[in-house]
Amino acid sequence: MAVPARRTSKMRKRNRRGHIKLATPNLAPCPNCGELRISHRVCPSCGFYNGKQVVKVNN
Repeated sequence: MAVPARRTSKMRKRNRRGHIKLATPNLAPCPNCGELRISHRVCPSCGFYNGKQVVKVNN
């Protein structure tokens, strides 16, 4: 059974885990109403996508 000769340092361990993190969503302004929305999704405030009314929103 393999046993490590030395303890793994904190820096080496953290370097290895550098890619494990939360990603923030890319927000873009809606061309119709100007509110920030996730790209390639229907705008939750106005219901427009690709210049067309897709969802009826009650405001």
